[in-house]
Amino acid sequence: MYDLLVVGAGPYGLSIASHAAAAGLNVRVFGRPMASWRDHMPRGMFLKSEPWASNLSDPEGRWGLGAYCASRGVAAGHGQPIPLDMFSEYGLWFARNAAPPVDERTVTRVAPLIGGFRATTEDGETVRGRTVALAVGVLPFVEIPAALRGLSPDLVSHSSHHAGLDRFRDRDVTVIGGGQAALETAAILAEQGSRVRVLVRADRLYWNEVPPPWERPWWQSVRSPHSGLGPGWRNWFYSERPGLYRRLAEPTRARIAATALGPAGAWWVRERVESGVEVLLGREVTAARATAGGVRLDTAGPGGGMGTLETEHVIAATGFKATRERLGLLAGEVRSTLVTGADGAPEVGRDFESSYPGLFLAGLITAAGFGPAMRFVHGATFTAGTLVHGVRRRLRSGPAGWGVPAGRREPEPAPAPDAVRS
Repeated sequence: MYDLLVVGAGPYGLSIASHAAAAGLNVRVFGRPMASWRDHMPRGMFLKSEPWASNLSDPEGRWGLGAYCASRGVAAGHGQPIPLDMFSEYGLWFARNAAPPVDERTVTRVAPLIGGFRATTEDGETVRGRTVALAVGVLPFVEIPAALRGLSPDLVSHSSHHAGLDRFRDRDVTVIGGGQAALETAAILAEQGSRVRVLVRADRLYWNEVPPPWERPWWQSVRSPHSGLGPGWRNWFYSERPGLYRRLAEPTRARIAATALGPAGAWWVRERVESGVEVLLGREVTAARATAGGVRLDTAGPGGGMGTLETEHVIAATGFKATRERLGLLAGEVRSTLVTGADGAPEVGRDFESSYPGLFLAGLITAAGFGPAMRFVHGATFTAGTLVHGVRRRLRSGPAGWGVPAGRREPEPAPAPDAVRS
């Protein structure tokens, strides 16, 4: 039986696995490395975060993005956006050098058994672990507006459903949303010859400013320090002190997690949008229906005015909503016992352990507990070290299943030959 099963091989999962292996834990990590970045983001996109704030985490800090770029002869300077395909390659490089071997199969179910958990892979193999860290990224939490649900994927998709946008060349596409995903998707579509517009619910677009120079007079740094989430003391607190953030009152944490660092475009995509993309502000889709040529959208406009719009395809760049109910790979008897906060996400303790002993969570789903940094790669460093400390504490305290009603556990089955590895 493994000490820790890590489910997910993105920035958080790989970082956790690196710290766990360095701590001497017997760890197994599952998932296609950097799958979200490789398979669910269109070619031509760039990393919004600063290169120095986009490191995966190993205990010695040897395998950062800067080191990878240097090994390729590429500058990773402050204020210089990194292409997403380069970041994906960096993640694979990190996996080869700083993490234990990755089992690229998908885990389809995590169920309890006495003293731990049983993970089932896509091909039916079961693997046992005393603890589990779920680092499943954002894809289980895709959010599409209610008015668009139920329409065919040929007509409506989420921005995370595309590794490329070539199939929309010379077609009419409507993008919904006002954040970076919406604006950069629209810019790429326009530049490849698509007829594209963006529908934004707000009455204006918001743009991140060009970051201040790295080297500045001391008084400017004191007034507005650099941080992994952008300049300013508030961003510094969110990005550099997630442990203190967790001590805020729960209503305050929930409010900040829902509103801080809201939809905005990166400074370097602004000209591309303003020069080639139609932007319709103050528009909200109220209904949608299929037509012979695609989709007809009913919209509510400024002042309550109603309108209609016909398009061939809708891309909803409408973000993600991390809730307990969307953790579908968890067996129901585990998922149903997780204590949740006001936003529907499972609550986590100081070491990222959920209310189910031995089950640890990482990434977006912990943003209500540890702050906005958990929505970005930058949060992986704090998460990895803290979570592995919690796993070691749990292993010292006894079997993960202690404290869970016996009726909630699945009995451990008699394994078939070669069916269970440990």
